[in-house]
Amino acid sequence: MRVRVSISTVLGLTAALTLTACSPSGSEVRPAAGSSASTDTPADNDHDDAVLSSPDLASRLLGESDLGDGYTRKPDRPSGGDDVTVLGCPALDELGSDAATGSGGLDFPHRAKAAFTYTGNGEVTEELYSDAAIKLSDGTGRIFDAMTGCPAYQVLAGSTPIDITTQEVPAPRLGDERWSHLLTFSSEGAETVVKQTAIRDGSVLLIVSGSPALVDRHLDTALTKATATG
Repeated sequence: MRVRVSISTVLGLTAALTLTACSPSGSEVRPAAGSSASTDTPADNDHDDAVLSSPDLASRLLGESDLGDGYTRKPDRPSGGDDVTVLGCPALDELGSDAATGSGGLDFPHRAKAAFTYTGNGEVTEELYSDAAIKLSDGTGRIFDAMTGCPAYQVLAGSTPIDITTQEVPAPRLGDERWSHLLTFSSEGAETVVKQTAIRDGSVLLIVSGSPALVDRHLDTALTKATATG
């Protein structure tokens, strides 16, 4: 089976593979098998804050002033993009065509996103989502499980083949649950490494993707702002 998703950039590919497969179904809540996810669950923590609206989430995104000198926000891009075919990853296939194609829309309806370039070479993207903790936990855990369950696979972006390898890495002990991995994209002799770390804190899910050093540098600040009260 071929799983089709829509993306337009490497970071867009990372986000699309993560988010279009988040399809909470009321099944058992679990962290990604063998990953750096916490073994805590919403039931363990009894920590399910009010769901935030998209405008509330947007106000909690990092801006240039939070990031420091050298960062420029990229214009928002319209949804959709190149037609991409994912090959050689049965774990992604098993998520089902509806989840993988996002035909029913994203399952986390409250969301906000910002992407930045850095003059020191690199990019970083922040995404915020809000939903019931059990839905965030289940959806995020299952997609990280699927992606790290495929250490190597390939996508076709239009007619361009891109080889992808994944590697689980430790996530900092922040929030209630956390997941992290490195993805290496190889195409036509060029190679790009992207780090993606997700932190769930109550009813808020933070995903920071991009150049590994930039993800590590800004993750804590992003979570602090995303979960600020008052």
